Amino acid sequence: MIKKLLIIATAILPMAVHGETLQECRQLAEQNYPLVKRYDLIKQTEQFTLDNAGKAWLPQVSAYGQATYQSAVSQINDLFQNMMAQQGMSVKGLSKMQYRVGVDVQQTIYDGGAIEAGRNLTRAQSAAEEARNAVDIYAIQNRVNEIYFAILLMDERLMLNSELMTLLESNVQKMQSLYKGGVAMGCDVDMVKAELATARQQRVELESSNETLKHVLSLLCGKEIASVSKPEVPEATTGVRPELAALDRQLQLADAQEKMLDTSIMPRVGLFAQGYYGYTGYNMFRDMMHRSPTLNGIVGARVTWNISSLYTRKNDRSKLKLQRESVENSRETFLFNQSLQSSQQQGNAERYKRLMAEDDNIVALRRNVRHAAEAKLNAGIIDTNNLLQEITREHQAAINKSIHEVEYLKALYELQTINGQ
Repeated sequence: MIKKLLIIATAILPMAVHGETLQECRQLAEQNYPLVKRYDLIKQTEQFTLDNAGKAWLPQVSAYGQATYQSAVSQINDLFQNMMAQQGMSVKGLSKMQYRVGVDVQQTIYDGGAIEAGRNLTRAQSAAEEARNAVDIYAIQNRVNEIYFAILLMDERLMLNSELMTLLESNVQKMQSLYKGGVAMGCDVDMVKAELATARQQRVELESSNETLKHVLSLLCGKEIASVSKPEVPEATTGVRPELAALDRQLQLADAQEKMLDTSIMPRVGLFAQGYYGYTGYNMFRDMMHRSPTLNGIVGARVTWNISSLYTRKNDRSKLKLQRESVENSRETFLFNQSLQSSQQQGNAERYKRLMAEDDNIVALRRNVRHAAEAKLNAGIIDTNNLLQEITREHQAAINKSIHEVEYLKALYELQTINGQ
């Protein structure tokens, strides 16, 4: 009796210890998934791009240096040169060798909204990329579900295996007593012992599979998962799948691209300043007399209007329209497939629920039959083989009950995942 209690306690103890819940495993797996690091990369890239876009309002400064040799330059006619010579002034004319070092400064005053539109486009692109990343991370939930419920099923089968071994050990003792009393033969004892040895082999396989599944789940979660707890029946709730959120971000991205397209046909207004030190300068007459470098500068305002984007504007807007239609088509397709998957899982859940309605009754009946078989064996009405068959049938009925319960829960949680929870 003490040995039986120890075996049962050994089987029940791991289940009594609080294990990781399904939600905890999902969260751990998402946090541990390498793709989660991409969120930070996307945010950092967005911030750098926005900072660069904001600096477009700062003065744009460029420096340059150049030296040229010209094949021809402006010259003063001979009559004017003679007149200047009579005044004691020598006019050499412009040199064909010219050089300068300068700085150009541009300051944007009005850009037609291009900078702000570019910032909004950057935000939309980052949001779309984050949404796509969320879709990839969300897919990890299905993998966690599969492994988690497989572990639950293995735990149930290990518990049933312990009960089976306890029952077989009890029957081994009974058969040995019957053998000593001359009621049973030695082969009857060996038959029950062989069935017990088979149950022990099955336990080794179950334990090995269970450890492998826990190891895989631990790798997914980035944490040692020693045990899991059986989840409660979830409430029927719905949410928004990340795939739908990603499609919304793509539509917002198309809107930002259209705003950017609108700014391309707007005029630009800015101030500019140019200064250089070199030869020739703005005073050409002075440079004809003195071939030495001077400081020169100019400031002003500039209005530019590039209308070349009007050539492709109609086609660009048509492309954005097709892009939106493609996104809407993807949304319609996703919702259709989601509805099919949801209906299928609801059907699976209903099927297992209906099977569960008879499981307790079947297990109870099989147990009664097995008790009757044990009594008949003691009375010499049936042989050992008949008893082992009834024990196997009772054990299989208990396994089927566990399978139906776990599969029912799995179907409900997969339905929850399909609906965005």
